[in-house]
Order: sequence, then structure tokens, then C-alpha cells
Amino acid sequence: MLRPVRADRRTTSPRSAPPLGRRLPLVAAAVVAAGLTAACGPSSEPAGSAAAATAGQSAQALSGSQSATPTAETSPTASASPSASASASASASPTASRAPSGSASSGGGSAKPARTSAAPAPAKVPGPGYDSSADAQKQIDAALRAAKADGRMVLLDFGANWCGNCKAADKVFAQSQTAGILGASYHLVKVDIGGNSSANSALLRKYSPSGGTYTMPVLVVVSPSGTVRTDTHVTGNPSLTADGINAFLRKWAS
Repeated sequence: MLRPVRADRRTTSPRSAPPLGRRLPLVAAAVVAAGLTAACGPSSEPAGSAAAATAGQSAQALSGSQSATPTAETSPTASASPSASASASASASPTASRAPSGSASSGGGSAKPARTSAAPAPAKVPGPGYDSSADAQKQIDAALRAAKADGRMVLLDFGANWCGNCKAADKVFAQSQTAGILGASYHLVKVDIGGNSSANSALLRKYSPSGGTYTMPVLVVVSPSGTVRTDTHVTGNPSLTADGINAFLRKWAS
């Protein structure tokens, strides 16, 4: 027997829609998504994959910024290396540039090139004998001028062509060693006093004023200023040998 359906039978009621307050954020999100799609163009990927990609890119950007932070922190160290090397090279450069001045100071002052002047040419040594026609005064004046220029001494040899001792001295003067000493240290002037030249006799008395009897040869050494340094009429002649004359010449050369 069929029972009549009661009016108060329980029926399944439809689910109630979510409140309006909950639907508004979803609507706003849909509007924003539609705007982005319109601005960037349609996407072939679903929204979920795009969101994942966006999240992945943001994560990569975040990790990149985090990984860049140590690089930025270590970059000052790397940049400090060139500055350190530059400072080291800068500090080393003055030392290297001061090395020559240090060696110069150890040498006793600033480094100046040594002046090398060629030695003056040897003075001319007259041959044996005495020229009675020569102007002895002019020869002596010329020898003194040359002595002032080069610092050599003037050697006056008063003698005569007939004097045996004068000839012995001439032989020594002609020897290479003695001629070398004469040429290096003296201007030799030979004055003839064996004739009748009053001018030459006056020169003898001028440079050997002690007077009396003269034993020839009379050798007189005169400085560049004209001062008599030695006179063999007073001191006596050296031995008229190579050793004797060379020792005499070396003694009065300076």
C-alpha cells in the first residue's frame, strides 16, 4: 500500500553560495589576470604554469641576488689586489730610482762624469849645443808664458859650445828617459855665455845673482811665475850622468 508523500519530507537543499565578501577577491584577481592577458597578449600556457614560471623566475632572481651578494663582498678584495700591487710597485719604484743616487752617495757625492783631459803634448827639447845668435830673452819670455799655461817649470841651461861638461850634459839630455822627463815637466832654454854677448851675461846675473866664478853648465829652475827655485851655481852641479841629472830633474819638476 502506497504511502502518501509527506509534505514535510526532507529534501536535499542546494549548497549555499559563498558569501559576497569571499567572492570579491576572486573577482578582482580575475580582472587583473584579464588585464595582464590583454596587455601581454594571449598565452599558450595555462595560468597555473605561468604562475609557476613567475614564481620560479622570482626564486631565481632572489637566489641570483643572494649569490651576487658574496661576489660583491669579495670584489673589494679582488679590487684591492691591483691597488696593493700598484702600491707595492709604487713603493718599489722610488727605491729603484734612488739606487743610482745611493751608489753616487757611496762614491762620495753626486754622480758627475769624471773630466778626462788629454795630457798636454811634450814640450820641445832643444838639440845639443848653444845658439849664440838666438835672442835668449825672447826665448825665456816665451818659455814662461808656456809654463803659465801648462804648469811646467822652466829650465835655464847656461853654457858654452867649447865646455866639456856642457857636452856631457847634452849627451844625457838626448837620452830617451831624460828627454821624456824634460818634455813632460820642463820648458828648456839654452843660453850661450861662452861668447861676447853682454845680454846673455846679464841674464846669467839676473837668474844667478850670487856672482863670482861660474862653473858651467849653470842650471837654473824657474817657476811659471818667474821665481828661481834652485841654482846649481849655489848648490853645485849634479853628477852629469843619467842617474844624476834625472834625479835632479825629478826633484824640481813639481
